[in-house]
Amino acid sequence: MLEGLKIEVYKANQELAKQGLVTLRWGNISARDERTGYIVIKPSRRACVEIKPDDLIVCDMEGKIIEGLHAPSSDLFTHLEIYKAFADVKSVAHTHSKWATVFAQAGKSIPNLGTTHADYFKYDIPVTRTMRPEEIARDYEKNTGKIIAEAFTLKNPLATPAVLVKNHGPFMWGASIMDTVDNAVALEYVAEMAFYTLRLNTDAEMNKYLIDKHTLRKMGGKNGQ
Repeated sequence: MLEGLKIEVYKANQELAKQGLVTLRWGNISARDERTGYIVIKPSRRACVEIKPDDLIVCDMEGKIIEGLHAPSSDLFTHLEIYKAFADVKSVAHTHSKWATVFAQAGKSIPNLGTTHADYFKYDIPVTRTMRPEEIARDYEKNTGKIIAEAFTLKNPLATPAVLVKNHGPFMWGASIMDTVDNAVALEYVAEMAFYTLRLNTDAEMNKYLIDKHTLRKMGGKNGQ
């Protein structure tokens, strides 16, 4: 089932590893099939480099396994909440890439300080609020997805397709699998640059007209609110 999508998700997982964005078992990428609405995701406790296409799990939007011999990634229910909240998102990834995770652990957003950032993300990369004890104790993964959706109230999630979960790490998404991979690569790159930029100049800021120019160019002239 969904053999073509499994191959695409498999290749995307391999690319995350190749780009150095996932270490050990910290990370994964999923995709949603437009026809069935099913989600393809890697199995739990398996590194991206260890899997094969046949290992991937097919689930429905409630997390029920449709096909697969293993339990799905523990991140599945976070991914599902993102898909439910953001209708145009077709793929979701989670990594613990170093520089983005530094900002997440510090509880700091990644500021938009230059055109490199603006080419992929219109806004600062937001950081989620602190999770409440009851959200952690029960349905932790699902609630992680819910606080991600909260961070994008009144914002277009495809204009800034990434978020930092406070004390955890980054999630990113896209209108396609490869968009999601590109966004993961770009996020790590701009996080490192922002860290060093702020060390050189703590007052660094971005020209808003340049942000609008690069965002509109990326969005093909469409409104990127």
